[in-house]
Amino acid sequence: MQKLVFFVGVAGTGKTTVARRLADRIPAAFLDRDTIGGRFVEAILEMNGFDKRDRDSEYYKKHLRDLEYDTAKDVCIENLAAGQNVFMISPFTAELKNKQWIEDVLAAAGRTKQEVDVKVVVVTLLDMELQKNRIVGRQTERDQWKLNNWGDFEKRIEFVPQINWDIPSSSVLVFDNSEELTDEKAEHLFQFVNEKQTTLSV
Repeated sequence: MQKLVFFVGVAGTGKTTVARRLADRIPAAFLDRDTIGGRFVEAILEMNGFDKRDRDSEYYKKHLRDLEYDTAKDVCIENLAAGQNVFMISPFTAELKNKQWIEDVLAAAGRTKQEVDVKVVVVTLLDMELQKNRIVGRQTERDQWKLNNWGDFEKRIEFVPQINWDIPSSSVLVFDNSEELTDEKAEHLFQFVNEKQTTLSV
């Protein structure tokens, strides 16, 4: 079966790091929404007088958020249709709540759940202080707005998102990435992604 794996979670939890660790063992198209749409979103924000790092303004949410996510979705669909495994990296908060979203992705790719094993890895941390330290440590421009407005950002944090997709509960793994990603933890992740409807947890 093809694999479609979503690495979701809030900023600073280490979604990309976890996905890269698995990509060493599972060949897949590696689709990070920030990479796919980031340059275009930044340019449009600046053209309209906004901070290019701001992903929380009403302008971004109204005009750019869905554009960015839909573009990532289209790239995902093309790779699934071409027979590739796909790793998707982004919060996907609204998409996870939308039961029809994953159905539409598979249908657009000409695939079914019997052909594509859909998994969700929810990457979490123990607390907000660790999250902030991670964000500070990675030193990316897009995080500056969050740090400058930490009080507002903190209030909206939901480490484990609501997931309404019609997939087995064993296809969702909540992964605590607070400490070192050891070989043992990486092996558990690999087993979760590589096996059908496993009940492993970390």
